Amino acid sequence: MLWILRTGAPWRDLPERYGPWRTVYDRFSLWSRDGTRDRILGKLQVRLDAEGRIDWELFCIDGSVVRASRAAAGARKKQA
Repeated sequence: MLWILRTGAPWRDLPERYGPWRTVYDRFSLWSRDGTRDRILGKLQVRLDAEGRIDWELFCIDGSVVRASRAAAGARKKQA
């Protein structure tokens, strides 16, 4: 899951060493719906903060993803 979030790659490109992509995707979806993902992130933040490993001036999670092909397909060209 973290590999996908870090790279932004499609689920089908998940390396085999992490297991079947569909299994990982289904678990990610379930954990997103039931709040498990948020609880894991919260505990990780507490731990990393206690270790001084988070710079709160820079820390953020960006959930926006824009696929270049989709954006380019509908993008209008600027006239110079």
